[in-house]
Amino acid sequence: MTIQRRTVLATGGAAGLGGLPWRSARAQAANTIKIGLLSDMSGPYRDLNGPNSIAATRVAMQEMAPRGLNIELVVADHQNRPDVGVNISRQWFDRDGVDMVLNLAASSVALAVSELAREKNKVAIATSTATSDLTGRACNPNTIHWVYDTYMLAKSTGAAMVRAGGDSWFFITADYAFGHALERDTAAFVRAAGGRVVGQVRTPFPGTTDFSSFILQAQASRAKVIGLANAGTDTSNCIKQAAEFGITRRGIKLASMLMFITDVHALGLETAQGLVCTASYYWDMNDKTRGLARRVLAGSNVDTPVTMAQAGDYSASLHYLKAVAALGVANKANGRGVVERMKAMPTEDDAFGAGTIRADGRKLHPAYLFEVKTPAESKYKHDYYKLLQTSSADDAFRSTAEGGCSLVRS
Repeated sequence: MTIQRRTVLATGGAAGLGGLPWRSARAQAANTIKIGLLSDMSGPYRDLNGPNSIAATRVAMQEMAPRGLNIELVVADHQNRPDVGVNISRQWFDRDGVDMVLNLAASSVALAVSELAREKNKVAIATSTATSDLTGRACNPNTIHWVYDTYMLAKSTGAAMVRAGGDSWFFITADYAFGHALERDTAAFVRAAGGRVVGQVRTPFPGTTDFSSFILQAQASRAKVIGLANAGTDTSNCIKQAAEFGITRRGIKLASMLMFITDVHALGLETAQGLVCTASYYWDMNDKTRGLARRVLAGSNVDTPVTMAQAGDYSASLHYLKAVAALGVANKANGRGVVERMKAMPTEDDAFGAGTIRADGRKLHPAYLFEVKTPAESKYKHDYYKLLQTSSADDAFRSTAEGGCSLVRS
């Protein structure tokens, strides 16, 4: 599904405006909260975002409808290009009255749009973005980072692999901000645990589909673990092609540093079984996560499991709308003030349960280490994961002392 840029996708709110007195267009805009969902809708990250991200955001809008808010959603595809993402966001902010930009996906896009939000005093919430720099050197008072980051992924998955005997690593890394950050953070945990990095290769992003030469380089390095510092279809292609070369039959472990449940769905359990990955949301964790997944899928008509990024779109939108409602819609124009209110309020939703947002903009919740089930272990549709370990919110994410964010007072 390809979604064109600047297309209005949905309008939400109370039961509609039929019974309200006529208002001028300017007055209407002043009383409308406008969310812009900016993501990869046609490239390598389309499956982990796409229609389910739109549906998840709509679920949050529907939950807030009883409060009488008039909410509008627009969506655009940034094509994983920072210049395209910034141009769309600038038009949204300057001309189209968008108050908050959501999702952002590619780290390079997120870093650029985050800075624009600071400049325009709007709100940026990264829910499908990995780079931990958003709450470190690049933090700002208008940006919040939801769901996961490279530090959390590296600590949970990387450290676990070394403890299991995978003490030599070769990285296949997507050549842009996300891949670099994920390799950097994972390598630090590997070395801290007593392991070593024996090599790495950078793959052009986007556009790489044939990873065979990179996999052969990794095999030749004699590393015990091949770390995949990529995501989406790049991860799926690496795993498929590694299977074709019989990599795992040679005793080499594949460590997917960022694998979404949609990747497992695309690969199939026969190929993905035994892979270990970290996530902060799994649809089958409890009654609330299952209920959220049902509502999202009912709104998208897409038969793929709900990802943690899509759950983040719901969670972040819901908390943002709660903060605007608490402040009063008239105060939504002050993005910095809205973010301050979001940080002051505890979070609570069906995706992540209870949580908080730190001064550096990091949304805190537990992280879970999963192993992909075998075909025999899976009992029903989308029954893909078994839980290996849980990291508390405070343990999962980098401390503010380590991050170096200028918003944190020493």
